[in-house]
Amino acid sequence: MTPADQPYQGFEQGPIRPPSESGSLLIRVTRNCPWNRCTFCGLYKGERFSQRSLAHVLRDIDTVHHYVALLQEGQGTLGSLPLFDPASNRDEQVALFAARNWLLAGGRSVFLQDSNSLIIKPDHLVAILHHLKAAFPGIERITSYARSQTIARMDDADLARIAAAGLNRIHIGLESGCDAVLARVKKGADKAAHILAGCKVKQAGMELSEYFMPGLGGRTLSRQHALESADTLNRINPDFIRLRTLALPAGLDLAQEQASGSFEKMGDRETAEELLLFLQALSGITSRVKSDHILNLFEEIDGVLPDDQERMVAVIRRFLAMDPEEQMLYQIGRRTGLFRRLDDCRDPGLRRQAQRFVEQWMVTPENVDAICDELIKRFI
Repeated sequence: MTPADQPYQGFEQGPIRPPSESGSLLIRVTRNCPWNRCTFCGLYKGERFSQRSLAHVLRDIDTVHHYVALLQEGQGTLGSLPLFDPASNRDEQVALFAARNWLLAGGRSVFLQDSNSLIIKPDHLVAILHHLKAAFPGIERITSYARSQTIARMDDADLARIAAAGLNRIHIGLESGCDAVLARVKKGADKAAHILAGCKVKQAGMELSEYFMPGLGGRTLSRQHALESADTLNRINPDFIRLRTLALPAGLDLAQEQASGSFEKMGDRETAEELLLFLQALSGITSRVKSDHILNLFEEIDGVLPDDQERMVAVIRRFLAMDPEEQMLYQIGRRTGLFRRLDDCRDPGLRRQAQRFVEQWMVTPENVDAICDELIKRFI
């Protein structure tokens, strides 16, 4: 059955968006992931990829536009009270809540879901973008995830048309620029494809956000992972480099490899050393580096290259210079959500709370990584 033949299933929203799109209106263009083989990702495992029909996506936009108009006219509410009673149509409530939350966030950005919106026909994507801009003239940013392999195969003219229609930013999961790592985790793209895709996005005039995953190479490929990834990004010069540290909840293929001993996951100190090597190897680019995810050990790494490079690497050097007991305390404080910066170790109240967790769980420098691995699974 083609997307055009499928019945409309109501207003839809997918399971994920980047943290930077927390205030965006979510419009679902595709369902799940067309690749869905990466050994480090379990988000879409067991789910079938499908494209939504153009008519259904446009209908979703019209539906949420209807509720945005009602809210703006004062017929709904921007508070906690729904426009409908609990027995009303669920899809209508989802659309209402999406409209309300978007307006509360300022109503300025839209994110196209799910994992690879650019896989649809360029004409359809352009039509969706035009419809969004017509419905919401005040939109300042429209963004989407995309796979490097998809963009690498696209015509430059199509990318330029999509940019002109209003797609401002693309998020790409680089994960690694090392071919050995990419092949091992079944990423479905190599270094050359990542570079080609990234450069094509930039050439089309869209902002580019690339994601690097510290730890993905494991202990064996750590150095190559750091240096080759930095080299890849140096060749692209993306607008953003976002850090997403590897985490392995049960059930992932890579977690099974870890259990069997064929993949050696690094602890926080080793991963910090890898991240230091990576950041030091970034050169000749003007990207903004952001550590905007709870999985990352260092939230305070945030700056624009090259001016802020030394300040960012200084954070990691400072952690590595701590004695093991202090490193352990920071790890627990960070993984429990108490700490956001290294200086939080000096806050008497926060320090006492972290120390209580250390004592309660009998944390030592020898077992802290195993305990932290369990703690961060709550955030996946």
